[in-house]
Amino acid sequence: MSHRIRVALVGNPNTGKTSLFNQLTGLNQKVGNYPGVTVDKKQGIAKLSKDKRAIITDLPGTYSINPTSLDESIVLKTLMAAHKEETPDVIVVVADIENLKRNLLLFSQIQDLEIPTVLALNMADQLQRKGISIDIPALEKELHTKVILMSARTNEGIDDLKSVIANYKSLKVHSNFNELVEKIDPAYFNKLAKVGEDFTTYGLWMMLTKKHTLLLSSEEKERMKFFEGEEAKQKKYQHKETIYRYQKINAILKKTYHVDASKASDLRSKLDRVFTHKIFGYVIFFGLLLLIFQSIFDWAATPMDVIDGFFANIADFTKAKLPAGMFTDLLTDGVIPGIGGVVIFIPQIAILFLFIAILEETGYMSRVVFLMDKIMRRFGMSGKSVIPLISGTACAIPAIMATRTISSWKERLITILVTPFTTCSARLPVYAILIALTIPNTKVLGFFSLQGLTLLTLYILGFAAAFVAAYILHKTLKIKSNSFFIVEMPNYKLPSIKNVLYDVIEKTKAFVFGAGKIILAISIILWFLASHGPSSFDNAEKNVLKNTTNQQLSEAELSKKIASAKLENSYIGIAGKAIEPAVKPLGYDWKIGIGIISSFAAREVFIGTLATIYSVETDEENTSTIKQKMASEINPDTGEKRFNFATGISLLLFYAFAMQCMATLAIVKRETKSWKWPLIQLVSMGVLAYLSAFMAYQILS
Repeated sequence: MSHRIRVALVGNPNTGKTSLFNQLTGLNQKVGNYPGVTVDKKQGIAKLSKDKRAIITDLPGTYSINPTSLDESIVLKTLMAAHKEETPDVIVVVADIENLKRNLLLFSQIQDLEIPTVLALNMADQLQRKGISIDIPALEKELHTKVILMSARTNEGIDDLKSVIANYKSLKVHSNFNELVEKIDPAYFNKLAKVGEDFTTYGLWMMLTKKHTLLLSSEEKERMKFFEGEEAKQKKYQHKETIYRYQKINAILKKTYHVDASKASDLRSKLDRVFTHKIFGYVIFFGLLLLIFQSIFDWAATPMDVIDGFFANIADFTKAKLPAGMFTDLLTDGVIPGIGGVVIFIPQIAILFLFIAILEETGYMSRVVFLMDKIMRRFGMSGKSVIPLISGTACAIPAIMATRTISSWKERLITILVTPFTTCSARLPVYAILIALTIPNTKVLGFFSLQGLTLLTLYILGFAAAFVAAYILHKTLKIKSNSFFIVEMPNYKLPSIKNVLYDVIEKTKAFVFGAGKIILAISIILWFLASHGPSSFDNAEKNVLKNTTNQQLSEAELSKKIASAKLENSYIGIAGKAIEPAVKPLGYDWKIGIGIISSFAAREVFIGTLATIYSVETDEENTSTIKQKMASEINPDTGEKRFNFATGISLLLFYAFAMQCMATLAIVKRETKSWKWPLIQLVSMGVLAYLSAFMAYQILS
């Protein structure tokens, strides 16, 4: 097998780096973590020619390789990997044609690491509309590299870029740093260059200023100690370096880059005045949220019903075709209902991710961050806290990791602690089925779905709880902090269909396989616990048949009675009965109690647990869907439906406020480096959830 070329994609945020990554790799991608850290690492395979392949690594967006956050430090560490086999063969710096001056600062720094570097000028399709002209041959001569004019949106220039990557060995390696050194302090840097002969002067400068000395031998580390304790001088030299870099960039752009102001569109400023307006901005944002949650119910209803019925039919078909026995029971009562409990919610999850991807692609999400900054500061958070809070609607784990961009520890800690209140996609299946069971599918004002409005209310409730908790923490946490808020407003653009589809497919796939593994495992365990038990379980059928009152029942009713008796005397039934006194005041029975406990592994497990329990309890002739089984469940104490309005609202409030899952607790512990904060979260959110559910049920019933 031929050597795969290692390519690193680097660029400022919002330059279209991810779009280019998608164009190069298609769906041949995987997401993992960088060694030793929990920052996402996207890699994919690109076909460059018939016999050449490249491993493309999409690095986090950064303005400089002088990092100010963990995400940005990943760029430097990847480009200066400890092992030669991990160092990129070629670096592609993706630049935006409208912000070339700022983009070239990063390019010049990376070029000084003396790794073959290509400059990819993205958004070429916007040149004429923006009134921009670029002399590419002159720019290549000035920068001593290959410059590709391309558009990740229209696929323009992608083949040229692939060709340059495939022939990266022909690229000239160039460094401007020695020229800068002559202007700063030649003697100082000449001495630094002698620390290690295997490294460039700029590489050693980065190691010194960022204390990244893992690549140095013990001898070289000793020589490096000579420069320690001179932080003030180093900062002064870094400042001079940046000034001289910009001076050279200005001179280059004066020769090669021209903008005709008369052709530049002013549409962006007009749209910004509307989307960031102090009144209309919030109205538009709220309207978009309403549209999203309306769509989640209206668009997903039909495919969800089809999927639900499909899995019920599969279970029925399997039971009819396979011989009776433990293996058949495992498949029909454990595995199939468990998988169905995940797959049924794919339409709703996909719709949610679709809208989020479109909002990000258009550039609107940055306006939301700007819009919310003033509000966030009153509650002890930063405008940047909006990103984790909104990201929390997908999953709390990456949302909590996204707080690393917040410079103030107090603001970051508050954001970490309140983010689990936002409704994650794992809660959506629970909300969806409970709302469908307990809220009428009627229209409000002839247009808005009552079910969609209920879902929107739950999301707003989650955000409201996050803000109230943040305010309390802001007033009680005695942590001093100063922070500043900077957010870039990217250009508005039509969303790329390909990018949106890739994003939806990748995130939905991650949800299905991530949740699926947990649900399948728990479904099998629950099936075993519900299908086996002590001696009372073995005698359950005899006891039902002995009871003279049961002799008047039909065969189907008797079969259901036996199944229910066995379930109550199984291991899971005994455990459920033990916890029932604690959950009964909330309107729950022992089955719902087991569902709540098992869902601490992952929220969506609640539905899978009930699907398994009800499948074990159902007689063999019953082929109802999980929704039908839940709808037909009766409360023996009242004779009414178990999932009535009071119980439904109680459960919705419990899941709105309870801590999301054990994985969230683990990530909070990792980010705060203490068990103190996750335990405070678990207890406080648990108490709030229990009290809210208790009051709702007692009032409504």
